[in-house]
Amino acid sequence: MEVVPEFLHPRSSGVLLPVASLPGPYGIGELGSVALEWLEYLNETGQRLWQILPIHPTGVGHSPYQSSSAMAYNPMLIGLDQLHREDLLCDNDFIAYPKTSGNTIAYETILPFRYELLKKAAENFLRRGKLDEYENFCQGEKSWLEDYVLFECLSRRFAGKTWNHWPEEFCNRNPEALKKFSEENAHGIHILSLWQYFFHRQWQLIRRRAEELSIKIIGDMPIFVSHHSADVWANRELFDLCKDGSPRTVAGVPPDYFSSSGQRWGNPLYLWDRHRNTNYAWWTRRLLGSMKLYDAIRIDHFRGFADYWEIPAACPTAMEGRWMPGPGEHFFRSILSQVGPLPFIAEDLGILSDEAVHLRENLGIPGLRIVLFAFDSDDPSSHFLPMNFSKNCIAYTGTHDNNTAMGALDSCNFAADGSSIGQKRRQILKKYLPREHALLPLHEALLHWISKSNAQWVIFPMQDVLGLGREARLNVPGQAEGNWQWKLNGEEKMPKIRFLLQKISQR
Repeated sequence: MEVVPEFLHPRSSGVLLPVASLPGPYGIGELGSVALEWLEYLNETGQRLWQILPIHPTGVGHSPYQSSSAMAYNPMLIGLDQLHREDLLCDNDFIAYPKTSGNTIAYETILPFRYELLKKAAENFLRRGKLDEYENFCQGEKSWLEDYVLFECLSRRFAGKTWNHWPEEFCNRNPEALKKFSEENAHGIHILSLWQYFFHRQWQLIRRRAEELSIKIIGDMPIFVSHHSADVWANRELFDLCKDGSPRTVAGVPPDYFSSSGQRWGNPLYLWDRHRNTNYAWWTRRLLGSMKLYDAIRIDHFRGFADYWEIPAACPTAMEGRWMPGPGEHFFRSILSQVGPLPFIAEDLGILSDEAVHLRENLGIPGLRIVLFAFDSDDPSSHFLPMNFSKNCIAYTGTHDNNTAMGALDSCNFAADGSSIGQKRRQILKKYLPREHALLPLHEALLHWISKSNAQWVIFPMQDVLGLGREARLNVPGQAEGNWQWKLNGEEKMPKIRFLLQKISQR
């Protein structure tokens, strides 16, 4: 009999929607009332899962997978209305805020205004002088917060330069130089620390309300961290770097489902032997921090713990590289011995090695099943077909990295034999689709089909609930710009979403 981890009970369904993609009045999804209303909406429609993307500061191209910290929070997601209710902002502060509409986050338009409002709110907080709770937060998160805010202040001072190109005393973390810089920039450091405190306080409200409604929040943990990050700057000895601090090797993947030419992510690789010698102390802190935020953690690129693609940093593409052994089961057993069972979900997509499959199975960690992948070949034994799903898995129509369901089924691209890829996918879908779903619109048929499968959890990207096409795609792997921009637009489609989700929730 198949064993299902305790955290996957009860059998549930939910929605994949990043915080930034929530509807709201300020051009980007945020915490505060916007996220709280979303939780109420999920509850009303019978959904018990909310999956989000990383909530750390975003990096190049506004990617949540290229962050300046694996521990810090993204201040751009702080709920401005909540700050307004606390009298840290007033009505006049919002007069100049740009009005945006549609389904696209206009980052370049709104972010300068959000920074100004957050700065004003932090300064108002400091003027009040009631700092006990804030100081307790700083002390409790000291292990990462001090390095992060110092790193951010230095990044602003040396704008446009990665940390290994800063003056030597800052690049190499000279204690006296850092102490002097911190004293000279104490106000700015307080502002950045307060943003982290604001986020933390608002997130606790979200967590408490979700728990009251029996909604589990699924977070996302990227396996790798950005080179230009507080993590690498403060822990150089744990990463594969050259003497000057530049990466010697970087992460990526060879050609797979998502990219025919592979992906060169550029993240520095871990020196796993050194992590092992510390009993994985850095990872333990990271995971314990994540467990304060989420009910379950999706580990992005789970394969990297079994074996990872090592690319020489000098190579411009991911085509040149080699597979190297990861920390394997020893890593997980060590972590579990220190902190107990953790609710991990393995992102086990792409081309998997036997080692990666065995690692996941030996640990009993549920993997992902993406029904769209079943339609790229006519294989009745495919484990991506809903009738072949196991119980210990999380089923999706798609993820944030692939096209929407309708975008994939309407694809205008052509195969080598000249046939339409979208048409081929539709033919395979209709071949296996249960008769009772055949008369439904295709996106609804997919949702109903996987909701009736054996999978213990099923999660629907919001774009697929709405039946949106490729224009609503969130990310194209390997594409540097134009990603992470889609957002849900207001209330106009909420009745339609409500009706469909209520039907699907009857699992």
